Amino acid sequence: MRIVICNTPPDIAATIANSLVKEGLAACVNIKAGIRSIYAWDGELCDDEESTLIIKVSANGVDALRRRIVQLHPFEVPEILVLGVDTKASHQPYVDWVRSLT
Repeated sequence: MRIVICNTPPDIAATIANSLVKEGLAACVNIKAGIRSIYAWDGELCDDEESTLIIKVSANGVDALRRRIVQLHPFEVPEILVLGVDTKASHQPYVDWVRSLT
């Protein structure tokens, strides 16, 4: 199981989340609104409001998920960070549920 973190513009966060779940690429996506991101891009300092997607996926589903996020995301270089999950220490029924859906 993996957790994927992806920041998006607030106005498309739900659209991306819905697509990922409907297409069976994610078992669940949490949307955290009101994230302020300060970063450098093309030599400029940017300060933008974003929403963070916290995506649950099986380890085997990460590649397909990443490809789909790149297709749906408006950024030239979307943030897609894949974090491992200690499945032995996690609640096994939840881990099994994520794996069964993705």
